[in-house]
Amino acid sequence: MKALMKTTKSAKPAEVEKKWHIVDADGLVVGRAAVVIANVLRGKHKTSFTPHVDCGDNVIVINADKVRFTGKKLADKVYYKHTGYAGGIKEVTAQKVLEGRFPERVLEKAVERMIPRGPLGRQQMRNLRIYKGAEHPHEAQNPQVLDIAAMSRKNKVGA
Repeated sequence: MKALMKTTKSAKPAEVEKKWHIVDADGLVVGRAAVVIANVLRGKHKTSFTPHVDCGDNVIVINADKVRFTGKKLADKVYYKHTGYAGGIKEVTAQKVLEGRFPERVLEKAVERMIPRGPLGRQQMRNLRIYKGAEHPHEAQNPQVLDIAAMSRKNKVGA
C-alpha cells in the first residue's frame, strides 16, 4: 500500500546545499538577466525547490555597470523614491543611475522586485553580491560560471 502513496518532499533548511555562481553582466539586458538571477537566488532551478525555505544559491555579478537596456528605456525609464515628507517624491532616469556613483543599483532593484517581499525575500537578497568592476573578493568560494548570454540570443544586446 505504501508504494501507491505519492508524497511531496519538502526541503528543510539544514538539508539545503548552496552553491556559488558568477555572472558577467557585460552587455546583458537588465530584465532578462534579473529573471535568471532571481530564479537562482530563490532556488527554482533545483528539483528540491520549496517555496517557504531559502534553498537558492549565492550569486556574484561582475561588470554591473555595463548592463544594457533595449529600446529607449535608458532615457525613458524613471526610478522613483520618496523622502517621507509631503511633496518629497524624487525621480532619476536609468541613464543617470548608470552614469552615477552606484550603477549596480539598476540590476539590484530589478532583481529585488522579482523576489517575494518579506523576511524570506530579504534573506534571499543577502545571497546576491553585485560589483561594478571585474574584480570580486569571492575567489575562495570557487564560483561556477552562469552564462546568461548563451541561454538565448535576446539576453545580450548586440549579439
